Amino acid sequence: MSDYKTREQKRRRRHMRIRRKIVGTAGCPRFCVSITANNIYCQFIDDENGVTLAATSSLDKQFKEQNARPNMEGAVLLGKMAAEKAATVKVSKVVFDRSGFKFHGRVKAIAETARENGLKF
Repeated sequence: MSDYKTREQKRRRRHMRIRRKIVGTAGCPRFCVSITANNIYCQFIDDENGVTLAATSSLDKQFKEQNARPNMEGAVLLGKMAAEKAATVKVSKVVFDRSGFKFHGRVKAIAETARENGLKF
């Protein structure tokens, strides 16, 4: 029987399993999506240098100007904003890191919208 019983412990275990396999570089950064109870965060991370190249979240001014909420519609808007921020730092190819969250709902909406707006992963 597993020692990981709570939902958060299971998610962290999945996250560590994923992070063992993927690494972001300057040419192909890690596109990390994290979801909390109230907000959604997206980052483009260069793991070799330990630097965040670009970041956006549901707390950004541009997101709030749209009167968006961190639900499915907000996730679609955030995916578009993330792709635009990636374009400003000249990033087109990324490695997707879902942070242990299952690939459905808001995580899937962000990923698909980012793909539609020019990111390749």
